[in-house]
Amino acid sequence: MKAVSARRTFHVWATALMACWMMLLAGCSGGADMQDLRAFMDEVAAAPHGSIAPLPEFKPYEPFKYGAANLRSPFQAPVVVPERADEPAPGSIQPPSNHVKSYLEGFNLASLQLVGSLKLRGQYYGLIRDEEGTIHQVGVDQYIGTQWGKIEKIEEDRLEIVEIVSNGGGGWLLRPRTVELVGSAKE
Repeated sequence: MKAVSARRTFHVWATALMACWMMLLAGCSGGADMQDLRAFMDEVAAAPHGSIAPLPEFKPYEPFKYGAANLRSPFQAPVVVPERADEPAPGSIQPPSNHVKSYLEGFNLASLQLVGSLKLRGQYYGLIRDEEGTIHQVGVDQYIGTQWGKIEKIEEDRLEIVEIVSNGGGGWLLRPRTVELVGSAKE
């Protein structure tokens, strides 16, 4: 009896399993419901394919060379050279050729500072501090700075200097400069 019962159970299970397989296969079969999807896919496949545009041509980098490094800074006021009545003829201005250079002629005038003055026997002498912090005593007719700056006048709070600078055309011109006492800037 157990063998018959086991066979019947097997038959029931086999029939149920077969019915499940049939339903699955019936659900996967193609029908009229899929015709519109197949028509769309055929239409897309038949459409002409687009082409990809070629990449743009690569232009190599061209470096830029800055050529205004030697020009005056636009953030500094231009040097105004006032005309002098005793101005020599343009061709007669020349840097001194036979004088022995002083120690202070090795420094740029902008790096030198007037830190004081002395009045001895009615004449003023300037006290100049160089880049290294050393104090030097200077008098009228001495040269300072790299542009043949000759001290023309010394007052209590300033030095008046005339430099000989290139005019850019092969000649020379006189440029007056003033070095004021450190801390005495007029506002």
